[in-house]
Amino acid sequence: MPLPFLTADGASDADDDGDAVLAHVDHDRWRRPYRPGPWRVAIASVLLLLSAFMLLATMIVAFVGAWAGAGVCLLAALSVVGSALRMLQVGVWVSRTGLRRVGFLGSRTVAWSEIVELRTVQQPVRWLGLPRTVQGQALTATVRGGAEMPALLTDHSADFLSRSEAFDRAADTVGAWVEEYRPVAV
Repeated sequence: MPLPFLTADGASDADDDGDAVLAHVDHDRWRRPYRPGPWRVAIASVLLLLSAFMLLATMIVAFVGAWAGAGVCLLAALSVVGSALRMLQVGVWVSRTGLRRVGFLGSRTVAWSEIVELRTVQQPVRWLGLPRTVQGQALTATVRGGAEMPALLTDHSADFLSRSEAFDRAADTVGAWVEEYRPVAV
């Protein structure tokens, strides 16, 4: 029995001939070409659990009658919920129009025609997004004008820590999107 929720965006990893295909039917929508990793999901789950306790504290403070304190608790709980949801959105997203690197505080979108080179390199990468760096692999993109974007994917991020095969598949999938939608230079 096929389990469509186990693949990225509900599509299978291969077509009838066994060839790899892009995992999206609707190429106009922004999609993540890989599933969020267990570390990212665990961190977001802990934040949502914390926000549940904060909302319970909000209710207790409101029952006591301290409305100002209840408002502060509610605002803090909602900011933790927003942080958990944003944590789940962080990563690389692709569509027919281009590539989007979503960070916790901001995002950058680059059209496919602006991408000159996409490659996997060995370099120091951040471990789980923390200041500590370790030697690892990173998928980097060079855009027109010689500027290089920050690493799109790393094998020590919350999505790919201890999952090198998943990193390789995600890098190959992003590469397939680049090859399909980048205009051919004549």
